[in-house]
Amino acid sequence: MQQIKSYICGEWKSGEGSETELHNAITGEKIGSVSSKGFDFAEILNYGRTTGGKKLRKMTFHERGRMLKALALYLLDNKKKYYEVSAWTGATKSDSWVDIEGGIGNLFANASLRRQFPDLPYYVDGDPAMLSKNGTFIGHHIMVPKEGVAIHINAFNFPVWGMLEKVAVNLMAGVPAVVKPSSVTSYLTQVVVEDIIASKILPEGSLQLVLGSARELIDSVTSSDIVTFTGSASTGLKLKSNPVITQNNVPFNLEADSLNAIVLGKKATPDTPEFAIFVKEVVREMTTKAGQKCTAIRRIFVPEELMDEVQAAISARLATTTIGDPSVEGVRMGSLASPDQVKEVREKVEELMKSQKIVYGDMDEFDVTGAEKHIGAFFPPILFRNDSPFEKLDVHSIEAFGPVSTMMPYKTIEDAIELTKLGKGSLVSSIVTPCNDEATQYVLGAACMNGRILVLNEECARESTGHGSPLPLLAHGGPGRAGGGEEMGGMRGVMHYLQRTAIQGHPTTITAITQVYQQGAKGTELDEHPFKKYYEELNVGDQLITEAREITADDIDQFAALSGDNFYAHKRDTDFTGTMFDEQVAHGYFLMSASAGLFVDSYEMNPVLLNYGIDNLRFTKPVYAGSKMHIRFTCKEMVPNDTTPKEDDPKTLIKRGIVKWLVEMLDEDTEEPLVGFATILTMVKLKDQSEK
Repeated sequence: MQQIKSYICGEWKSGEGSETELHNAITGEKIGSVSSKGFDFAEILNYGRTTGGKKLRKMTFHERGRMLKALALYLLDNKKKYYEVSAWTGATKSDSWVDIEGGIGNLFANASLRRQFPDLPYYVDGDPAMLSKNGTFIGHHIMVPKEGVAIHINAFNFPVWGMLEKVAVNLMAGVPAVVKPSSVTSYLTQVVVEDIIASKILPEGSLQLVLGSARELIDSVTSSDIVTFTGSASTGLKLKSNPVITQNNVPFNLEADSLNAIVLGKKATPDTPEFAIFVKEVVREMTTKAGQKCTAIRRIFVPEELMDEVQAAISARLATTTIGDPSVEGVRMGSLASPDQVKEVREKVEELMKSQKIVYGDMDEFDVTGAEKHIGAFFPPILFRNDSPFEKLDVHSIEAFGPVSTMMPYKTIEDAIELTKLGKGSLVSSIVTPCNDEATQYVLGAACMNGRILVLNEECARESTGHGSPLPLLAHGGPGRAGGGEEMGGMRGVMHYLQRTAIQGHPTTITAITQVYQQGAKGTELDEHPFKKYYEELNVGDQLITEAREITADDIDQFAALSGDNFYAHKRDTDFTGTMFDEQVAHGYFLMSASAGLFVDSYEMNPVLLNYGIDNLRFTKPVYAGSKMHIRFTCKEMVPNDTTPKEDDPKTLIKRGIVKWLVEMLDEDTEEPLVGFATILTMVKLKDQSEK
């Protein structure tokens, strides 16, 4: 039997012998085998650290983001072959779409995060801390890529998504990966990795693939590495308790299968749209991927007075689900991933049958379309009913990882919350209700035991991504049984692969390190107005000190008349006794407008395309008539912007960057002159405007 090769240390390599034979989940045909026997795992990890890691760490976040976007586009162009192989896993076309294009979508989503990071290999986190009275000693935080390898041990149910949603994050952070997929469906992962390596988009050593057993892989990790595991809680805890993990304090993210719940709100009666939405969501989560999802609904909580109606509605909808070969027209649910999974799910169903009753489905009597029931890994939807959920507790601890779920009654929303918590921690739960008060009560009560909560109603159902869909921009994970971990979550996910370090020093030194101008740092005064410079001609710290402008009472009156802002503090005839002010005060927004008049060079066309925003605008002291104000205008930060095609010439690209300027408003006649500050954002041309 042909062995499916791993990609390690820069080459495709077979292990010794045949550890695991792989079969088509629909037809039972042999696909090949996998083995990692004879692999030097320490060498594999070291190769990632020294070859891939060094190259990735030299790249900026923007370069890494563009790399991920290019990879996503490349995989989309090749997706047809992935769908063909995905069908071997028992997945329908819609199941495969979630796995394949959902995974590629993670690449796109993480690529877009580059706009939230600097064009540097590292990230400056948060705001500076002022550590001294005179501002000569400050603190800040930077985050640099860890100099290890991300080791991803993935489950069988999402062989593409499971890999791409994780590697997208570590690659964005500048950390290489070693992916160890579940053997059962690893042949699909291998097809995708084969294309990734062939594309040469990633630096060599950025991605390695180990097929077969992961035996000594964990034994070779160091304190610089990161391990993630997706799968059963028992296996995850066994790996997490490895002495190498604990002794070296290796970050270990565990995402375990959990007993996720859905609640039908008491206000979602059969005459509301939410009732039908609830039934549809339950059935979809039972049958998508044949229930083989870590986020699938295992527990269904229903107002006790609606149990019979909900049971009838779910059963009727399940009866329309055709099981069989996904390539056959009309088949809505495929098979489980393997005969071993069928055996395991059957055993769990039999355990659950001891304390609750099956009200829909039969493990032995069910129809299969286009395939042989006992050759393929088929299993029918099973709906249980448990009328005593506070007494018959097996349902809150036993999970059948297939199309199996249990209905249970509750009296009050407080009861529904407590029943949800009996699962001891979940990745996700949902409540379907038209009542926002009911939704609020449930969310605030159940959030402590859920990593994510979906609130579903008629208003959002059409565009909702559903109960079972983790999203790359939201955190994925959950407490307790769900593993206690967290991944994805946009920028939050990337930061799991970065080391946060506090730095202290003079503002000028911290500016040099962070490449972000810190207040109090020495600037570089320019002879030429900075707005006359192209993006690449500017540097962080470039500074303009403007002439002064006297703020007069007439200015304040005229701004009040023009803007309509006649707040009492801006009027001359106000009695200021007992107020915070001594006399008529200039409007803060007038000061900002006057500042623009001082720092904007408006006499001729220049490289500044537009001003598109103000951040962190603050007014720190009142400014009275007669004050003389000038501006210290400093280049604070520079971030490149993606090129955009010209409308009349799509072959010519406009190249531009975003420049953030610190505006400090200074009153010349006071001991502490700073009266306000802001950051303005300008879009600036690059000198070379064409790129054919």
